[in-house]
Amino acid sequence: MTKNPFKAFQKRVDAAADLLKLDPHIAEMLKWPKQVLEVRFPVTMDDGRVITFTGWRARHNDALGPTKGGIRYHWDVCRDEIIALSGWMTFKNATAGLPYGGAKGGIRFRDIDDSPLNPKDLSDREIEEISRKFVDAIYDILGPQKDIPAPDVYTNPRIMAYMVDEYSRLRGEWTPAAFTGKPLSIGGSVGRDTATARGGFFVLKEALKIVALKFEGLTAAVQGFGNAGMNEALFLHEAGVKVVAVSDSKGGIFSGDGLNIPDVIQFKRERGTVVGFPGAEKITNEELLTLDVDVLVPAALENQITADNAEDVKARFILELANGPTTPEADEILYSKGVMVIPDILANSGGVTVSYFEWVQNITGFYWSKEEVDKRLSQMMIKAFKNVFDTSKEFNVDMRRGAYVSAMRSIVSAMRDRGMIK
Repeated sequence: MTKNPFKAFQKRVDAAADLLKLDPHIAEMLKWPKQVLEVRFPVTMDDGRVITFTGWRARHNDALGPTKGGIRYHWDVCRDEIIALSGWMTFKNATAGLPYGGAKGGIRFRDIDDSPLNPKDLSDREIEEISRKFVDAIYDILGPQKDIPAPDVYTNPRIMAYMVDEYSRLRGEWTPAAFTGKPLSIGGSVGRDTATARGGFFVLKEALKIVALKFEGLTAAVQGFGNAGMNEALFLHEAGVKVVAVSDSKGGIFSGDGLNIPDVIQFKRERGTVVGFPGAEKITNEELLTLDVDVLVPAALENQITADNAEDVKARFILELANGPTTPEADEILYSKGVMVIPDILANSGGVTVSYFEWVQNITGFYWSKEEVDKRLSQMMIKAFKNVFDTSKEFNVDMRRGAYVSAMRSIVSAMRDRGMIK
């Protein structure tokens, strides 16, 4: 079973390369990152202890333009995960039609004794020092025309503000386009906070059109109630979908009559979890994945749908807002069952698309309205969905392989035109 995210990524590159009959040496280039920087830096914690943090920034491929991808803070971040995510970003950016290559970064949050450190439990001063020191360590590979980070797991606009300030300090001039996902006050884009979920909503709408379905009357379950999952649940609820289950890291809740999502969001903000929401039955994250619903939205972490549980998945549509929630083996099972999986590199590309809009606005100094952002996002997501769906039909494969093939065509074409390959 392919649970190592890097091996899963390479397996999917191989599958797309085989369909395109790509030269093996070109496929090999696409399976590995162009550059991986590993750094270590000491941070003095509030209690006086000094912890040495390890971080990575992987730049996978820059044929289409400067590399782009988030930075995550997590106790289980590792080199292979960051490399895999950088590759996914290359293919995601190409799928979305963006002038970017792919990158990813992360810091491993572990105490002196190697026990996990939850970034949420650290003080703002500690987070600021960690963030600034990471930028100091990777400064040489960053820049608006080189590599542009953004938020990811356990990072947010405030952390991006620290990072862009530190980068600008080192560069000697204010450089807002060096990071995206920033607060509005320093060049962030309106609509960025809901962009991943909004983009997912747009492509799901296109998928439903194929089988002449509308949102009204459908049922859905959302695994993960962070920014993306919470907003997706809200958008589905507002569109008339009965969201019967949601979950977070502490567990899930279920109501066959449908959950009042605005109330669940308020409860989550007050209690820090959805568990305990009045009138709902407690379920596990694993149970949520196999509920009898029309739409399943994995919006948590990798490797949630595997060969072990794919047979039990009952949803007709899977909208992957998380990165890598489905293993290659599970893909085969789901495809044979007729489940339409809208793959992560398409489904959750709304976030990086609006990050692109933010970058453009920073460079030009001209800022758009929320209506303009949503209109442009809708246009780009619909175009990306059509390209992926048409490619999947051309090769008679699932949507994921269609997405990888469509993206690979763009990347390889750029590599040839630039003289990177012959």
